[in-house]
Amino acid sequence: MQHNTLGVVHEFLRRSVQPGAFCIDATAGKGRDTALLCRLAGPEGRVLAFDIQPEAVEQTRTLLEAEGLQAEVHLDSHAHMDRYAQPETVDCVVFNFGRLPGGDPQIMTRADSSLAAIGAGLTLLKPGGVMAIALYYGGANGYEERDAVLAYVETLDPKRYTVLSCRWANRQGDPPLPVLIWKEG
Repeated sequence: MQHNTLGVVHEFLRRSVQPGAFCIDATAGKGRDTALLCRLAGPEGRVLAFDIQPEAVEQTRTLLEAEGLQAEVHLDSHAHMDRYAQPETVDCVVFNFGRLPGGDPQIMTRADSSLAAIGAGLTLLKPGGVMAIALYYGGANGYEERDAVLAYVETLDPKRYTVLSCRWANRQGDPPLPVLIWKEG
């Protein structure tokens, strides 16, 4: 395992997502998480991916095609994922908040739509489902989204959700934070 946020998130997904799972990559970006979810869910599973940037949707589709993987990739906001799935039917939801690496630096996730998307994702999760968040912040992104997401997950009912938010204690700058959520069964 890589000792960084994506390594933690990917290890969590490998341990949590079973063949046949229904998964959502709410922020497709370059498609790496989408591809991982496709491999974990296998041919019997279903994966949806969302991004608001046509470039990201195209990169995701290109990666999936190159790897021989199938997913439903939508040019739409992560805040609208509940239009594509029914409540309590999803096994896993993944987010990478921040901006598309190498993309337009003016386009980034924002606290208002990200909080709406987390809420939608939690509603879609079935009991026993999981959510993984890689929270990129600082620089042009600032800290508003980070602070809003961390404050929001602290309010989740501990009888319904278990939330683990981590920070890198000895890393300089603004290292991304992994946030892992389990919906109780």
